[in-house]
Amino acid sequence: MVLIHEHPSPNHDERGKAGAPDMLVLHYTGMESGQAALERLCDPEARVSAHFLIEEDGRVMRLVPEHRRAWHAGLSHWAGEDNLNDAAIGIELVNPGHEFGYRSFPEVQMCSLIELAVVLQNRHGIPRHRVVGHSDVAPLRKEDPGELFDWPRLAACGLGLWSEECPSDVHMDESRARRALAGIGYGYLDEDFARVLLAFQRHFLRDHLTAELDPRTAGRLSAIAALYQEARGGVKRAIDSRAPAA
Repeated sequence: MVLIHEHPSPNHDERGKAGAPDMLVLHYTGMESGQAALERLCDPEARVSAHFLIEEDGRVMRLVPEHRRAWHAGLSHWAGEDNLNDAAIGIELVNPGHEFGYRSFPEVQMCSLIELAVVLQNRHGIPRHRVVGHSDVAPLRKEDPGELFDWPRLAACGLGLWSEECPSDVHMDESRARRALAGIGYGYLDEDFARVLLAFQRHFLRDHLTAELDPRTAGRLSAIAALYQEARGGVKRAIDSRAPAA
């Protein structure tokens, strides 16, 4: 297990959801340095935090205990839930982000993330389809961790879902696309459909950021929506199988 350095932040409170945490939300810091991000995440006046911060050299810092609510997701929605700080563990990856020179995430940083995330997933029983990005849960406000983040690699480790499929025979109008996006978990579809579609592309079609429902996007959306439907159905069947007989 990756070595975790304790660096407590005062910015946390009680969770408001029983059984939490049951999801992971991944972020980039979007600041000019890791030190600046660490100071902000520990500043009581900033009123922001995360459970973990991972530096570009792979160092992992725990800022907030996992059973407490950190303040990282903000106004957010996923799979019918709002206020995802109640449900999620937040992991911040040091990266300057789109504003300060967005760049790829170093290998050592990705290795630390995967080691940490697998431990958290196993410890809390987090389903793989509940590993998401900040831009997924807050698509109208956020872009992180962005199109350079290696979601396929995480999915290969059981963290999140992924498909390379882009069937060319999918016919999808906006109404059907809205249903597919909602089925994955996305919200805010009535507020700005194009921005939500862009968030989907930023995660699942990272070289194709058009914000348009073109054939390639429709094909990938269809494939990913089917994966999420299957994953949620599998979790429900597993829960049902453990229920006592009537």
